[in-house]
Amino acid sequence: MALTIYVGFDLPVEFLRVSGNSIPYRSEIFIALGLILLIINIRRTIRRWMGMRIVGQIKRFSWNVEISKERKLRVIVYTLLESLVFFFLGTALYTVSNEAWLPAIAFWFASADNLLFLLVGLIWKKFRSGITSKAIIMSDRDVQLIYFSGLRKVSIHQQTIYFDYIKGLQMSIPVDIIPDKDKHDFFQVLESKVDRDKVFFSHTK
Repeated sequence: MALTIYVGFDLPVEFLRVSGNSIPYRSEIFIALGLILLIINIRRTIRRWMGMRIVGQIKRFSWNVEISKERKLRVIVYTLLESLVFFFLGTALYTVSNEAWLPAIAFWFASADNLLFLLVGLIWKKFRSGITSKAIIMSDRDVQLIYFSGLRKVSIHQQTIYFDYIKGLQMSIPVDIIPDKDKHDFFQVLESKVDRDKVFFSHTK
């Protein structure tokens, strides 16, 4: 954005002693930045779609349900906001300087992908959480994996479930991602998948 403003408004760049339109290799810099943004967005896109595909294969799970209505509403709001921000960022970049076409495309791609991801997740009920023999998999705005290997403690504090591992590693998931009616089954199945001699449970079902 800073580079686009300098170039688009032809502002002076003091440390280079040139104006924005005279910055050397500016086209190459815009292309490099655009490629970086595209790579970041594509990596995230692949991860999210793969997570949605995996958690949608219900028969492979011992326990698998849709996320709660409260969580779904939050996913809708945050995803739409993120999509709008990406769209306006891309539009602003291209409006200020059409040389920033590739970074703009990267943001537009992220915006469109967010909308498509949201529609697929809502229409085909793909925003889900599940438990396999090796991990908890949750897919809403992003995908999260909680592996059982090395797990030592499961506890609830306020609205978060914490998973403590050996060597001080800690991971967490929000409680509200699990519907209230399914929380008992969630913990029951979870306890059946881990070694109770090694994993301490501290929670209220």
